[in-house]
Amino acid sequence: MFDGNPGGRRLVLASGSPRRREMIAGLGCEFSIASADIDESVLPSEAAADYVERLAREKAKTVFEARKDQQDIVVLGADTTVVAGGDILGKPVDFEDAQAMLRRLSGTWHEVLTSVALVAEEGCKVTTTLSRVRFRELSEQEIQRYWDSGEPADKAGAYGIQGVAGSFVERVEGSYSSIVGLPLCETVVLLKEFGIKIWSD
Repeated sequence: MFDGNPGGRRLVLASGSPRRREMIAGLGCEFSIASADIDESVLPSEAAADYVERLAREKAKTVFEARKDQQDIVVLGADTTVVAGGDILGKPVDFEDAQAMLRRLSGTWHEVLTSVALVAEEGCKVTTTLSRVRFRELSEQEIQRYWDSGEPADKAGAYGIQGVAGSFVERVEGSYSSIVGLPLCETVVLLKEFGIKIWSD
């Protein structure tokens, strides 16, 4: 069992995502969780990279402002989005929305961008990772069954690579952990810069 971050800066994860929680825990960090309630709408003419960076930053800053009376905390916010043909594919609102997204991803390449923002007293720093994913051709039955599983309902692009949809993926270029929701390599670098200890420290 790792010792976490005894006596050091305290990490707060501004996310309710169980995937991000598991990945941060796997780094050996001691942390608390405080979800940020923000508007995740895309702004007019907003580029995908600007969108994920803004949301990651806003999540972290919102939680930091709510807890700024607590000394020596570092807040981590993250956001992931799927981009197809330059269009941002958010979380599906219903089956028809998910169906349209998965049909669009079927048999093609798409991009997944994840931004990680750390906020502390000394300021904010953000890093963004871009990965590419290619899906095999999906049948209408697969799309229907996948929706019925409940897995795609709360996920950008209507799929989670770490679940059943992993069987849709022919090829990945970039960071697998980033596609899941947190680029571990880049996150470790940021955590160390902000004085958060991980398992190797």
